[in-house]
Amino acid sequence: MEITWYGHSCFRLTERGMATVVTDPYDHRSTGLHALKLKANIVTISHDAPGHNFVDAVKGKYHLITGPGEYEIGGVFITAVQTNGKIKGSADEPRNTIYVFDYGKAIIAHLGNLRRVPSQTDMEALGNVHIALVPVGGGASLTPAKAVEVVSLLEPGIVIPMHYDLPEDKIKPTQVDRFLKEMGVGKVEKQPSLKVTHSITPGETSVVVLDHQQ
Repeated sequence: MEITWYGHSCFRLTERGMATVVTDPYDHRSTGLHALKLKANIVTISHDAPGHNFVDAVKGKYHLITGPGEYEIGGVFITAVQTNGKIKGSADEPRNTIYVFDYGKAIIAHLGNLRRVPSQTDMEALGNVHIALVPVGGGASLTPAKAVEVVSLLEPGIVIPMHYDLPEDKIKPTQVDRFLKEMGVGKVEKQPSLKVTHSITPGETSVVVLDHQQ
């Protein structure tokens, strides 16, 4: 399968013979990033804000998922878990949904606009995660230090940082280098996409930094 990043929290997940997923399509007018022109079978929205919910950027017919539940579409099993909002002490937090996509050989968790370390119950609901797409830019999402804490709890084989500063980004979150430093990782060469060609086994977490595609 292949994982491609388009900036902010927007990814495309593709696997031959299975449904294509687009996560958190953004409105380029609010983010300052390039306009998206994507197609998908499934679109997921983690957070009801222009940087995450601009479904007009995705063409064609697709299944739209905006909240918690369990789904099976086009051979992909999806578990969606709500975090933030509607729980004690978090009335001022907007709702966020974490999505776990089970493609068989790879299980990918998209943490959305996560603001704090999830509860133990939330973590258990996610199950085993091979690849974690983690916000690291601070502001309205996880700080680099909190992002590392979440990674340590999830223990994925691969972590891909997202929602961090890009030159054209109007939102100006923290740069990815701070997250890499917190992870104890030196300079990482960016890749155009991540191609998963074999099953991922548990072990030490590696960091893959993707170059956002236009």
